[in-house]
Amino acid sequence: MAKQIHIKLPDEVHNCLKTLAEKNRSTIQQYVLSTLELSLKEQLSLFGAQRSIRKQYKFKFIDLFAGIGGMRLAFERVGGECVFSSEWDKYCQKMYLANFNDIPYGDVTKISEEEIPDHDILVAGFPCQPFSIAGVSKKNSLGRVHGFLDKTQGTLFFDVARIISSKRPKAFLLENVKNLLSHDKGNTFKVIKQTLEELNYQVAYKVIDGKHFVPQHRERIYVVGLNKEVYGPNITFNFPNFPICNKRLKDILETNVNDRYTLSDKLWNYLQVYAAKHKAKGNGFGYGLADLDGFTRTLSARYYKDGSEILIPQLGRNPRRLTPRECARLQGFPDSFEIIVSDTQAYKQFGNSVVVNAVESTARQIISVMGLTNEHSYDEPMLIALP
Repeated sequence: MAKQIHIKLPDEVHNCLKTLAEKNRSTIQQYVLSTLELSLKEQLSLFGAQRSIRKQYKFKFIDLFAGIGGMRLAFERVGGECVFSSEWDKYCQKMYLANFNDIPYGDVTKISEEEIPDHDILVAGFPCQPFSIAGVSKKNSLGRVHGFLDKTQGTLFFDVARIISSKRPKAFLLENVKNLLSHDKGNTFKVIKQTLEELNYQVAYKVIDGKHFVPQHRERIYVVGLNKEVYGPNITFNFPNFPICNKRLKDILETNVNDRYTLSDKLWNYLQVYAAKHKAKGNGFGYGLADLDGFTRTLSARYYKDGSEILIPQLGRNPRRLTPRECARLQGFPDSFEIIVSDTQAYKQFGNSVVVNAVESTARQIISVMGLTNEHSYDEPMLIALP
């Protein structure tokens, strides 16, 4: 007896199926059915040949404000399974899909915390926003409730806090810019830390420089939380000792770089004039010719505009920008990581991402403190081959 399923398809997908069906002199329904049957046979054959191979995980985690998945990549390297991700930018979603075979949920502010799967570790690189702590004393005098739901409402950190409050993960790792510590005269970070402590987590934080892992000066704050309900009130977390990076910028540069990455005479002249003008005023603004035997300035999301903060000197020619692949390497992404978007989008994405190696090192320390290093792993569900 045949079964029916009903699927809504985007217009572009339907049109593609219609074209392929016509080429095969078939109806759309017949073409979909035959293609699906063939795909299933191939998949079942693959699983049949690899029945003894079962992927094992040490823990489950979720990836919020995921970007292109730098933090996911780090936590997968230490044995984690990502069970939920969110990222609203459509270009980041494309990169995420290409590299993880997973489409992130869009706007995390629109999803109920009850819909998010249970997990051991919450991971988030949330954007920094100002919080207002004014009015708390007034609310006290009026007998009105306040706390993290009040203090952080309207900010993206609120969504991190409400998910932590509801799902009670064993641990979390949050990443943000170094200036989060001094933002709004320290009030922003004060609210964040107090909020996380109110949720009964032991909180530790540290500014980590990416130059310990890659040839890039990139300071970011990492905030780790451990659930006191799980590990007790005396649990502590100490960040690991980070290695001294022995890589130089020239070690990650590509050979035979396309001429389009070399600055035009017009742009190079503009950057030199701009730098000279600010130098005369005593300012430090201007382009940066990178030291090939050292490390670079911080790669930013604005790199696509002119590449001025990290320019590669070229003998007898104008300097050039980094290529997207070099930006990926500068952030610790492996060469197997696919770049399927335009250069402009790639520059934005890698400039907004994390140093994967720094996250990985911190993640290893987290799971060590959690006692997951030698813990029995659980198996990924397997498809069962039909008889």
